[in-house]
Amino acid sequence: MDITLEQPTRARLITADDTEIPVAATLRYLASDPLAVHLDFPPEVSLDGDGVTWTFARSLLEEGLRRPAGGGDVHLWPCGRARTVLEFHSPFGLALLHFHTPELRRFLLRTYDVVATGQEDMDAVVDRGLGALFGNV
Repeated sequence: MDITLEQPTRARLITADDTEIPVAATLRYLASDPLAVHLDFPPEVSLDGDGVTWTFARSLLEEGLRRPAGGGDVHLWPCGRARTVLEFHSPFGLALLHFHTPELRRFLLRTYDVVATGQEDMDAVVDRGLGALFGNV
């Protein structure tokens, strides 16, 4: 059985002029994709009016709650005890969001209840990745 966790959350989008805009989002975790977490944003907060999903490593979320972490398109770091910053890079620009650290931590702990660290089915992950890369070749 494929277990999916979803947790609605609120963030604050930081604009270029340091204005904070409230943003709704949903944290999502799939037992069938145990190494990743997904952060879904609704269409009304995207530039093109389509919903946006950012996917990044569960281990990145864990590390970013403790210290600056990330590379490439996703960076995370603690901002005091109560907030965590997520920075997303795309060809269209950069988004900087503040999240409540306890909400992120609660979600992360719930993912470990579904699939504990070290218990990920790596054979299935590799098979799925190779299938996506090579299709039905």
